[in-house]
Amino acid sequence: MERDVAIRRAGPGDIPAIREILRVHDADSAVVGADIVGPYVRHLVEHAIALVAERDGLVVAYGAAVDTGRCRHLADLFVRADLLGRGIGGRLLDAVLGDVVQRTTFASADPRALPLYVRAGMAPLWPLLALEGTSTLLESSGGRLAVETVHPGVLSRLEQEWTGAERSVDHVFWASQAESEPFVVVAGGDPVAFAYARARQVGEARAIDRLLVRPGAEPVGPTLAAIRHAGRGGAVVTYVAGPSPVLPALLAAGFRIAEHDQFLASDPSLVDPGRFIPNSGML
Repeated sequence: MERDVAIRRAGPGDIPAIREILRVHDADSAVVGADIVGPYVRHLVEHAIALVAERDGLVVAYGAAVDTGRCRHLADLFVRADLLGRGIGGRLLDAVLGDVVQRTTFASADPRALPLYVRAGMAPLWPLLALEGTSTLLESSGGRLAVETVHPGVLSRLEQEWTGAERSVDHVFWASQAESEPFVVVAGGDPVAFAYARARQVGEARAIDRLLVRPGAEPVGPTLAAIRHAGRGGAVVTYVAGPSPVLPALLAAGFRIAEHDQFLASDPSLVDPGRFIPNSGML
């Protein structure tokens, strides 16, 4: 256990050191397309719970969490590679999550992460799969569903109506990402889903940044319509939960699984995997 490490709130001046730690863990990269990670880290530092562990004046670890209105979602937890296994991550995790009972996170492929999160009260529930494909491989809805670009405030209000969660600050951020497009999928004149699409930091494919289907609505058609729209006729990347009914449809259309994470939660009812494409950092 590293006793000479102090944990404190992160500030904007810590962002370069935080990004260096992220790069070592392949959670950041050179900016080829648009800078996605930098604004994300800044948003967490300025609007969420973002802490750093410091030793001898140097930042050696970073953790952040977002209060989603239903739970506290662990967004990031990274320790400098040469200090792994010394208890710093556990201390930082405890500080970031605090005494909040309802907790969620996504674990990477690092085998050291899962035991840490399980001990923190989160159980592994399902894989989150990153799928890549060409948006035109998805069939058109034939006019049954329409897509309309809207102000992010509309999406914020829909989320509050559908889930009870007030996340207006986060919606402003999602709408500020590079080449972001907030839009709704409409059936019979009413929104049945909303989503954000954006550019990626590496590669030309566009990404679904976050999507939510209205409670009670059939999820597959609106989700596929949103993914098709987000790709603008080209390549698109989207995350899909393992239990989602959308997964077989995407695989049948020729999408391929590029990578995966593991979703963990203190309560399985916190997220409906069939109606949600999460932002892996902010849920």
